[in-house]
Amino acid sequence: MRWLAARGAAGDAREVAAPGADIWDCAQGWSRSSWRLIDLCAIWEPGVFLPSAAADGSRASTGVGKSRPNEAEKLSTVRKAHIERHKASRACGLGSREQGLVLRMARQQAPPWVHVALIFFLLSLGGAIEIPMDLTQPPTITKQSVKDHIVDPRDNILIECEAKGNPAPSFHWTRNSRFFNIAKDPRVSMRRRSGTLVIDFRSGGRPEEYEGEYQCFARNKFGTALSNRIRLQVSKSPLWPKENLDPVVVQEGAPLTLQCNPPPGLPSPVIFWMSSSMEPITQDKRVSQGHNGDLYFSNVMLQDMQTDYSCNARFHFTHTIQQKNPFTLKVLTNNPYNDSSLRNHPDIYSARGVAERTPSFMYPQGTSSSQMVLRGMDLLLECIASGVPTPDIAWYKKGGDLPSNKAKFENFNKALRITNVSEEDSGEYFCLASNKMGSIRHTISVRVKAAPYWLDEPKNLILAPGEDGRLVCRANGNPKPTVQWMVNGEPLQSAPPNPNREVAGDTIIFRDTQISSRAVYQCNTSNEHGYLLANAFVSVLDVPPRMLSPRNQLIRVILYNRTRLDCPFFGSPIPTLRWFKNGQGSNLDGGNYHVYENGSLEIKMIRKEDQGIYTCVATNILGKAENQVRLEVKDPTRIYRMPEDQVAKRGTTVQLECRVKHDPSLKLTVSWLKDDEPLYIGNRMKKEDDSLTIFGVAERDQGSYTCMASTELDQDLAKAYLTVLGRPDRPRDLELTDLAERSVRLTWIPGDDNNSPITDYVVQFEEDQFQPGVWHDHSKFPGSVNSAVLHLSPYVNYQFRVIAVNEVGSSHPSLPSERYRTSGAPPESNPSDVKGEGTRKNNMEITWTPMNATSAFGPNLRYIVKWRRRETRETWNNVTVWGSRYVVGQTPVYVPYEIRVQAENDFGKGPEPDTVIGYSGEDYPRAAPTEVKIRVLNSTAISLQWNRVYSDTVQGQLREYRAYYWRESSLLKNLWVSQKRQQASFPGDRPRGVVARLFPYSNYKLEMVVVNGRGDGPRSETKEFTTPEGVPSAPRRFRVRQPNLETINLEWDHPEHPNGILIGYTLRYVPFNGTKLGKQMVENFSPNQTKFSVQRADPVSRYRFSLSARTQVGSGEAATEESPAPPNEATPTAAYTNNQADIATQGWFIGLMCAIALLVLILLIVCFIKRSRGGKYPVREKKDVPLGPEDPKEEDGSFDYSDEDNKPLQGSQTSLDGTIKQQESDDSLVDYGEGGEGQFNEDGSFIGQYTVKKDKEETEGNESSEATSPVNAIYSLA
Repeated sequence: MRWLAARGAAGDAREVAAPGADIWDCAQGWSRSSWRLIDLCAIWEPGVFLPSAAADGSRASTGVGKSRPNEAEKLSTVRKAHIERHKASRACGLGSREQGLVLRMARQQAPPWVHVALIFFLLSLGGAIEIPMDLTQPPTITKQSVKDHIVDPRDNILIECEAKGNPAPSFHWTRNSRFFNIAKDPRVSMRRRSGTLVIDFRSGGRPEEYEGEYQCFARNKFGTALSNRIRLQVSKSPLWPKENLDPVVVQEGAPLTLQCNPPPGLPSPVIFWMSSSMEPITQDKRVSQGHNGDLYFSNVMLQDMQTDYSCNARFHFTHTIQQKNPFTLKVLTNNPYNDSSLRNHPDIYSARGVAERTPSFMYPQGTSSSQMVLRGMDLLLECIASGVPTPDIAWYKKGGDLPSNKAKFENFNKALRITNVSEEDSGEYFCLASNKMGSIRHTISVRVKAAPYWLDEPKNLILAPGEDGRLVCRANGNPKPTVQWMVNGEPLQSAPPNPNREVAGDTIIFRDTQISSRAVYQCNTSNEHGYLLANAFVSVLDVPPRMLSPRNQLIRVILYNRTRLDCPFFGSPIPTLRWFKNGQGSNLDGGNYHVYENGSLEIKMIRKEDQGIYTCVATNILGKAENQVRLEVKDPTRIYRMPEDQVAKRGTTVQLECRVKHDPSLKLTVSWLKDDEPLYIGNRMKKEDDSLTIFGVAERDQGSYTCMASTELDQDLAKAYLTVLGRPDRPRDLELTDLAERSVRLTWIPGDDNNSPITDYVVQFEEDQFQPGVWHDHSKFPGSVNSAVLHLSPYVNYQFRVIAVNEVGSSHPSLPSERYRTSGAPPESNPSDVKGEGTRKNNMEITWTPMNATSAFGPNLRYIVKWRRRETRETWNNVTVWGSRYVVGQTPVYVPYEIRVQAENDFGKGPEPDTVIGYSGEDYPRAAPTEVKIRVLNSTAISLQWNRVYSDTVQGQLREYRAYYWRESSLLKNLWVSQKRQQASFPGDRPRGVVARLFPYSNYKLEMVVVNGRGDGPRSETKEFTTPEGVPSAPRRFRVRQPNLETINLEWDHPEHPNGILIGYTLRYVPFNGTKLGKQMVENFSPNQTKFSVQRADPVSRYRFSLSARTQVGSGEAATEESPAPPNEATPTAAYTNNQADIATQGWFIGLMCAIALLVLILLIVCFIKRSRGGKYPVREKKDVPLGPEDPKEEDGSFDYSDEDNKPLQGSQTSLDGTIKQQESDDSLVDYGEGGEGQFNEDGSFIGQYTVKKDKEETEGNESSEATSPVNAIYSLA
């Protein structure tokens, strides 16, 4: 659902501006247009409308955007402000400016509050009549002080009374119903043009002397108006009487009331309890403060005497706090030890030996009481009960339910407050106090009385001579109020008789009124609880019609809205009003138009054809008046793509869309609200015309976001909710209960899950003996629990904390719990991972993993280490160790031992340990493998066989046999080889193995050793062997070049590893065109050939080449390449340029180049001859033409080329740095001209130097080239 609001304001007749400058600000209430603007503020709903803001033109709007699913809908700030202003706005009188309306056609059902607002609006159409101030009129009170006026004695006293009238009224006062002579008291003065009294105490005096009841009278020649009777009282804040309070002695578990008895102040002070050190007293359902200020203990506990108790009173006007002498408690108890661990006990009362008691009421006393409250006030009912355990309080109403919309519970359910009491709230209420020992209830009878309140307040009466009228004064109250009429401040009975006036109870009837009937009437209605006083004047006028609003107003409205054109007027007798459109046609009333009694014209649904000029004409018997209103119809503002509800993880980026359509003649403003407050766009946010982007979303970004698209006339709102998934908040309030020797119950309060459900809780512990400050995981529990039984180990001083886990991550750890130490016991296990290994040849090091704090089970944890040689049945050696290792010395080499390690603490030994076999240290092997035999398997592998060594020579654990081998030389001459030693391992006790990955056609040497844990033994006899020939590796740098469309050139280098004597190369190639393959062809070459040319069969097909080298063993790995793509498939490559020598060697080409060179030479000679004769040529004369500042050439005369001359020549290539690279070709004219350099002089100086160089190097890759044309050759020399 979307809400749309339109807004407007009253124009100003004094402003003049150019037509079309339709700039409007509802908040300021002004327009820059020659046509004036009036209010057009309303909401759009089917068939209903709301009044706008108050008639002063203040801005109003309303809106409800998209709401979060399953969440109560909240009014936006805009809508709340609209409703508040609506409540504050007063009803406009006949002919006054009414508030603008807008109708939105929609299919949604209007909410109930809209219908209520409609009723308020309709009532406003018949409000009070306002007389223009330039006409004579009786006085009217416009401002006055409250009835009960309490003042600060330190300030001057101000009693307000202001009134309007024509002529301006004069003022006088009464005090305590007697005339108050202001002139006789120098401290009292009256403000100019006002009746406000000022009593000045700067020169002394006591404010208390001026207390009393004051009433203001405003008078002119047409009557007298009265203010309320104002009761003036001076604020009082008396000092607390000094008193010495004896300690309060009370038995633990007994109830207690500490009385405050504050000094009486005016107004009553605010009471609160603190300690003498100004620490607030913690209150809960056991200890709480009553409404009378006393402090109630339902039952006293031993910890209550840890502090004292002082009642404090804060006085409103003086802003001072007075403190009563503190109470000191002395609690008598059967258990004098205040053990903190008992606070977590599930039944602390029985644990402390406190007897349980049934509830009884401390306040109010007895079983029943009564209370009287005035209508419209708050009703406060209170029940405070004692008992052990502390009772719970529940509230009920006899014969019905508590008013849910007005009732709320306070002070831990001990108080029930019902706001804005009405007659239906009277009846019997009862509170029920209960604990496990029983229950008790107290009944409170509530009577609702009422001070007078208006049913029909008298309104000003404006009549023409000879007209009839009436004043009505109706009020209600309990008891029923009496009505008294006065005229000009005097009782009606003592006023001069008036034959045109008749009094009928609460009504005064006027017939055939005349000018002499003008007066101010007062209606006073009162009962024992208060009074109401209202002024209403009777004014008799003869006034022709007049318009009260500025002329030629401009109203801009939104299409399809309901709106109202106001035409405020005045006249007496009351004029009749008619409306016309565009100066023609009949009176507008009926159909789409409706005219109200006050003259306002309502257009039920604005259409484009309703645009135009509307004229209102007011007529009475004395004349007529008219005014015009110009109506412009604008397209509505619509958000057609609204922001969507989103769920985002913390740290991600979120974008909320908001795309708007609006009337192009109106200025659009798009702003954003967060949680119905203006959004501050920080550096993490980016606001664009159609979206809002939030970078690095954080938890504080969660909430509702409202896009507000506004123009001068209306606005559209769309709301979306952003849910931020964050890590959960830390758990809190850890509590240990059910304390046992080997277990404890841990309870915690979960933190906020931050929109991602908690999946797990991790409980960690810390102990302060072995690893203080280090936290260990204890156990893990599902996220649905908040209490768990933890199994504990003996003799550990535990401290626990809890971590919550959800899909986003882990929370911060909770604050640690209280410590809990378990009792000790002998160890129930022994250390693990026991080993015995030698670090030297004559020792054995025994190691184990030490036990942690949860397995020590007691103080002074130590280890009993036992060992003996295996299978010797000798006695056990033992030693007690505090660490985690022990070294046994003077051991034989590599002897097995039986080892045991047992844990022990001060409570006893652990269970019998298991026996572990360990070994003493190893020494190097003494023997090498013998009878080493080698058999060549192929060109890269050999087989080894040897005799194993005897076990006693190993002197340790035999790890492996190891062969060391290296390549001594190659059988090919002049081939360098690496003699790096390599090794092959043969784990275990084995007599044979294979060595692979050898180089073919090479000489090798080999040695073997035995390896144990200490290292290598002695080496065996060195063996030599030779590997046979193998197949060679692939030829290196295989290159395919295509100089033209007929020929393909192939080049390659010899293999990196011949692996034997090369006997030749084999080339296989096959033509292909797409997926179609031709016949494969094979060529064999000698070992020294490294080039080959292939003549293409057609210019379209490509070729795939495979080249391999051969030895006597066979062909080796092949190198493969493909020919380049033809010109229509790919750009010709630079490889072509290396073969253009074929063209350059042709006779016709040589002859052509010679002719071109001769022609160029002749042309140059002619140019120089003409130059010597003074002709004008491109050569700049140094003496005649100075170089410009933009010419960077040296001032020695040089060729001046045009832009065309500087362009790259056809056939040349431009390098990456922008220079022109000469075509790499074998047909350069340098080879055929008169040398690489040319010198030409006229007067002995160099004119220029020109050199064309030829790149002699081969170019590898795919660089494009083409033959140099004769024209290019000429340019290259020029």
